[in-house]
Amino acid sequence: MPTTVGTEKAAGDLIKNLLILEHDAIAAYDSTIERLESAEYRQQIETFRHDHEAHVQELGRIADSLGIDKPMEGDMKQWLTTGKVALADLAGDNAILKAMKTNEDDTVAAYQQALDNSLTDAELRPVIEKGLADERRHRAWMETARG
Repeated sequence: MPTTVGTEKAAGDLIKNLLILEHDAIAAYDSTIERLESAEYRQQIETFRHDHEAHVQELGRIADSLGIDKPMEGDMKQWLTTGKVALADLAGDNAILKAMKTNEDDTVAAYQQALDNSLTDAELRPVIEKGLADERRHRAWMETARG
């Protein structure tokens, strides 16, 4: 199901939904780190998790500057993102990375939509551009790591 994050009509909603998306991603990364057998994969996924934490910090800074209440956790989508990883665990590391790649597809789409959104102003644009670049890099690694 395509994500609607990034298509919001109010800046506050855009920032809140990106924060929720990031918290969902962090939960999925935590779940992935717990399940991966490969130490090399776990190390790379941990690095990507740090990128998501940095996105939360930057988006949170903008939310604070605009007086927007910041969500501090994900939403019900978190069950979907972590659930895919848990089910994939039954089939091993490659299946886990494939499940995470589908999560990254959603975050790439959300950041691309946010970048294209007219609400993305000069303060938000570099944060969105960095997030999009990170998400594309994460997804590309997951595509190649699975072989």
